Amino acid sequence: MKLREIAEIINGEIAGDEEVEIAGVSGISDAKERDITYLASTKWLKRLKDSKASAVIVKESVAGIEKPQIKTKNPHYAFAKLLSFFYTKTSRHKGISEKAFISDNVIIGQNATIYPFAYIASGVKIGSETVIHPGVFIGENSIIGNDCLIYPNVTIREDITIGNRVIIHAGAVIGSDGFGYVFEDGIHHKIPQVGTVKVEDSVEIGANATIDRATTGNTLIGRGTKIDNLVQIGHNVNLGQNIILTAQVGVGGSSEIGDNVAIGGQAGVSDNVTIESGAMIGGKAGVIGNVSRGIYSGCPLMPHREWLRSSALFLKLPELNKKIRELEERIIQVENS
Repeated sequence: MKLREIAEIINGEIAGDEEVEIAGVSGISDAKERDITYLASTKWLKRLKDSKASAVIVKESVAGIEKPQIKTKNPHYAFAKLLSFFYTKTSRHKGISEKAFISDNVIIGQNATIYPFAYIASGVKIGSETVIHPGVFIGENSIIGNDCLIYPNVTIREDITIGNRVIIHAGAVIGSDGFGYVFEDGIHHKIPQVGTVKVEDSVEIGANATIDRATTGNTLIGRGTKIDNLVQIGHNVNLGQNIILTAQVGVGGSSEIGDNVAIGGQAGVSDNVTIESGAMIGGKAGVIGNVSRGIYSGCPLMPHREWLRSSALFLKLPELNKKIRELEERIIQVENS
């Protein structure tokens, strides 16, 4: 398609030949002729000059680049839109396989697709255009909304509610028992986990993530929240809207995380913690108390700038220790004389 058609899709302004033919979308280093790429930062300028891409998406016009440019306010978002336009295939309706196990009183919406070897228990409702891949288990009385995509080997336990346009990647478990025990007479006695999980609209849940059902009440995943692979969400957690949880984050039971919070990989959030909306938590951080809006890192958690200074100081500890010992020896010498 022509570059001018690309510009219409991403609402951009062209500088250069608008009749250039574009056949694909690639990163700067991978791009071929007739591909369009994007410039995320000026530090990639040299690579862009060497790139074979036929055009580039930029935030501001870049001098010295012979390729046609499309100027747009968010090049990364524009790039994502084009990837979706060129490469994302809409799931085509393939009907309901005879090799799927579906209980008699299941309600299935229009144009839903259920692949072989899925198991749909009694009382389940599945919305229109939803796709259920092989090996998926959906327990009794669970509700799956419209336009959902449930990848292979996902487990959705009983009485779970999944909203519309939810994507759940392979191996995720929604509604496993919360980790609750009470110690009595030398034995850990299991506390029955009789609550549920509610996942709101436009949530994406990564591969092998686990979301525990509430002891009583709900574990809530707010609208637009994105959960990476291998994330663990404990029982009765309340996640707000548009949260980002990256790989291997763990959130302890009954914690509340506000809207638009971002938590880096392998960070741990203790139980009964409140994190205010808009906070950012760095990777491998340890959150053991309530957190107000701001940027934090480290274990124990501290403001990010303090963590940077502390990390720089930590590298100097051997040198500082050596100087302290030298000073101690001098003091001893002075005292002895």
